[in-house]
Amino acid sequence: MDRLWTPWRLDYVTGVSNAPAPACIFCEALAHIDTEPLVLFRGQATFVILNKYPYNNGHLMVVPNRHASRLSDLNADELVEFIRLTQTAEGVLTGAYAPHGLNLGLNLGKSAGAGVLDHLHMHVVPRWNGDTNFMSVVGETRVLPEELPVTATRLRAAFAAAAGR
Repeated sequence: MDRLWTPWRLDYVTGVSNAPAPACIFCEALAHIDTEPLVLFRGQATFVILNKYPYNNGHLMVVPNRHASRLSDLNADELVEFIRLTQTAEGVLTGAYAPHGLNLGLNLGKSAGAGVLDHLHMHVVPRWNGDTNFMSVVGETRVLPEELPVTATRLRAAFAAAAGR
């Protein structure tokens, strides 16, 4: 019988760790909102940020300013702006990229696939007929024809126009 020793995993599997908890990427982005290059728009209670590791060009997230885990944690004003800004994102992406469809989704909790567990965020992903191919499945590689800074410039202007700014 072979044995593969992985003593570094004990803290992970037992839930014990001496390491400080990692900072929330969304709270960090909000704290540096004036210099964060992926932030596209800021409302009163929510903001829009590009996904640093997108599934497709234009993959963005709508995020409450307040660190909240679930929709039920948001107050009425936050919830309304969260959904309205998601609606705006749908229109902005449709105007900027003319996708054939959009995926909108929330992943609440680790077992649901949440990469950021405790800060609610809505993914908005443009989709085109034939945009998926063997690269993601076989090659574990995504093919993106536009760089993030170009996407940010394009969408930042579209959000400003949508907000009348």
